[in-house]
Amino acid sequence: MTASEHIQRSSGGASVQGGSGKLRIRWWMVIAAALLLAAAAIGLWIHTHPPGVTRISAVTLPCHSDEDVTIFGSDVLYYDKRNGVLYCTSSSGSVRWNYTLGQGQQFSVSDTYVVAWSDSEINVLDRGGRSIYKSTFSEPVQFARVGEKYFAAVTGSPASPSLIVRDMDGTYVDNETDNYKNMMLMDVGFYGDADQYMWSLALDIYSTAVNTVLNTFQVGKMNTGEVNLGEFIAYRVLYDAGRLRVFTTQQMYSYDYKAVQDLNGTQLVYGWELVDWDQPERGSTNMLLATASELNNTKGLTELRVLSGGRDSRFHLPSACIGAGIRKSRIYAVSKDQVLYVSPANQSRFTAYQLPFATDAAAVHWFGLTDDGHAVFAIGDIVYAVNLPR
Repeated sequence: MTASEHIQRSSGGASVQGGSGKLRIRWWMVIAAALLLAAAAIGLWIHTHPPGVTRISAVTLPCHSDEDVTIFGSDVLYYDKRNGVLYCTSSSGSVRWNYTLGQGQQFSVSDTYVVAWSDSEINVLDRGGRSIYKSTFSEPVQFARVGEKYFAAVTGSPASPSLIVRDMDGTYVDNETDNYKNMMLMDVGFYGDADQYMWSLALDIYSTAVNTVLNTFQVGKMNTGEVNLGEFIAYRVLYDAGRLRVFTTQQMYSYDYKAVQDLNGTQLVYGWELVDWDQPERGSTNMLLATASELNNTKGLTELRVLSGGRDSRFHLPSACIGAGIRKSRIYAVSKDQVLYVSPANQSRFTAYQLPFATDAAAVHWFGLTDDGHAVFAIGDIVYAVNLPR
């Protein structure tokens, strides 16, 4: 082999090896690009379908949006006003029971009981729809509330009412009248182990200035405390970790069972309104608030806030929503364009799920979240239950 032949073969060999290297580089570039696309696709899938999420489905409930739709644990109650019948349906849309109350009824619920009233008549139903107490009082019933052991009825004149407390078979337990002379009772409730205590909110209607009064009672025994809340109207009382959380239009106050204030539990909530809460088996209650201005207009909710223990978190929704709720430390909200937003209560990060509806009509009313993991809301006049992602 001459020197020139050696050079030509070496050059040819070098040229072929160089072409093979370029092919290999191009091949690996294709593989890398494919891997990047696959990773992006997997990332998109994980974002829209996080691990452990069940497929979102919707069920049409057998009621209309104007039938006093009310969450009842894992079920939904609605009242057929035309026929005077109260229905209980599961979140899957099957009717569990119905009870004829008569026309013109109102009702309230606890976790396991329903109390209904009209004129001077009151009726208590258990979770299975059986009437366990029915009676007619001597005075008109303004409203009633039911716990797990007792029920309470506010009767008589709106300006000087009576608070009547009985157990579930109608046995007399307590009757409070003197505390409410020249007062308007706005709400009452039970708290503590086995409904041991009660609270009431009343408005002093003859005072020179508006004044809301909180009373606490040991059921069947005595008045344990009274506090003047001032001119800011109180609208909700929750029992949380041994404390009563009293929400006014200005502050959230905290009191023990004797109505002694816990100053460390006071929180400014001016401009916000409590919309839902979740009480876990352990730890503090998660209290979800929305801005009062957005609750009172038709544009929808965009700002949310969660109070829990010493934590105060703010959330901005990706688009305007008709309502929001909180369960098991997760925030759920439904937008007008039928998107479900989900975020952990300790993170301001929402994942979006397109809801499976054929209609493009706007969602119009939010009813709440069931205990078995469904959001209940209306699109037009139709009420739907949508299973929540886990």
